[in-house]
Amino acid sequence: MEQAAELRELVNSRDVPADIATRGRIVLWSSEGRRRKDIAELLGVSLPTVDRWKIRYVEQGLAGLEGERPGGPREQVPARVRARVIALTRMTPPDGTGLSHWSTRELAKYLERTENLTVSWHYIARVWREESLKPHRLGTFKISKDPAFAEKVADVIGLYLAPPGGAVVLSIDESGRTGAR
Repeated sequence: MEQAAELRELVNSRDVPADIATRGRIVLWSSEGRRRKDIAELLGVSLPTVDRWKIRYVEQGLAGLEGERPGGPREQVPARVRARVIALTRMTPPDGTGLSHWSTRELAKYLERTENLTVSWHYIARVWREESLKPHRLGTFKISKDPAFAEKVADVIGLYLAPPGGAVVLSIDESGRTGAR
């Protein structure tokens, strides 16, 4: 009877974390004769969860309900990895990548492929936000990776310098960023 009073106090306390109160309810309702299936359904937990906390309470009492939290602490990314992300972001991607600038996903893939460093693209995005890095918005001129780039530039400049007789040469921005939105 004393155990039931302890459990009621535990589940009704405002100072107890919700997960521990749920565990207490599992044990309390079990001692009141409720079916494990009903307990699991009412609390939104699995049947093995009901069994786990009943066993833990029998073995360890109230202390068993506190137990370890699922999962472990997040592993911190070493400072050298963060520094590498920042350094690569500030550089133009290597020639073999075919990229004009980094995206979070491409940088994550590149780090894993070439340096055996595994970080998520979410982590890279967070670093970019924290460092105010916007590689897609750099104000520098980027040279195309197209092998025929020099010939194409020569053709276009040739039109400006020596347009065909009576022709008007117009320049149109294809990026779509200059017009009305």
